[in-house]
Amino acid sequence: MYLGAAGMVNIDCLKYTPEILKKVSAVGFTVHNILVSHPETISESDISTIKQSFEKSGLKIGQTNGRYGGGLVSENESERNRSIKFVKKMCILTSKLGSPNTYLRPGSLNQSGPWLPHPENYSNKTFDRLVDSTKQICLVAQNEGVKISVEGGIVSPLNSAKKVKDFIDAVGSKALGFNFDPVNFISSLEDAYNTKKFMSVFFDLLKDNILGAHMKDFKVIDSLLIHFEETEIGTGLIDHSYYLKMMEKVCPNGDILIEHIPYDKFKPAYKKVNEYSKKLQINWESYKS
Repeated sequence: MYLGAAGMVNIDCLKYTPEILKKVSAVGFTVHNILVSHPETISESDISTIKQSFEKSGLKIGQTNGRYGGGLVSENESERNRSIKFVKKMCILTSKLGSPNTYLRPGSLNQSGPWLPHPENYSNKTFDRLVDSTKQICLVAQNEGVKISVEGGIVSPLNSAKKVKDFIDAVGSKALGFNFDPVNFISSLEDAYNTKKFMSVFFDLLKDNILGAHMKDFKVIDSLLIHFEETEIGTGLIDHSYYLKMMEKVCPNGDILIEHIPYDKFKPAYKKVNEYSKKLQINWESYKS
């Protein structure tokens, strides 16, 4: 496995330089994801520059992540088609960059954001639109020889391990896999206080579909109503030892990307993950140019 960061350099890929990316490798990471705002504007020259910037900084190119919102499930067909076309372009770009996969955001009917709840996010009609959108995208992914890595979460149409598995089966494409981020799926105190049992369901159902993962942590906030918040790795409730041991078992060649923390917290997070890794005798892959 490769240990990396997602969003440590939180700018569009056209602004990447070796000097900026070297700040990631200086921490010790070997991979970083690629953020893309407008894939249609990226030229062959831009692609060459991005590749050189990663190589000069000693980083492997990670997952591509397009900024296209939550439109794959939109009831507005024009909006949905725009999102489908965007992700198709991401597939082509991903192939040219040599990235392992491109991120698929399941979306939301909430107009305020793709990771916000909506009463219809769990409906069969929303699920079916997501399946149809993804089938269209996977045709291009298959032609380009790239993987699509779908994420999920409790507020999204893919709100459980079973729902993710049902989705992957319904799409029926070998190009489609799963980006595992356990924190996104925490929905109850039962989940929160026994994360090993909670995560085991995902590993049981999706062990053959996991392409990589995001790594972070969460805590329970003292309040009358259930409230969870993300927190620094090692200060929350995720059983990281179990998580890392299982990821090495089911996805030994995947990327584990630490995310959703301030820039200055990535170095402490890297050290903390390596503390877990050392105890588990997990040896992270080094950068290979």
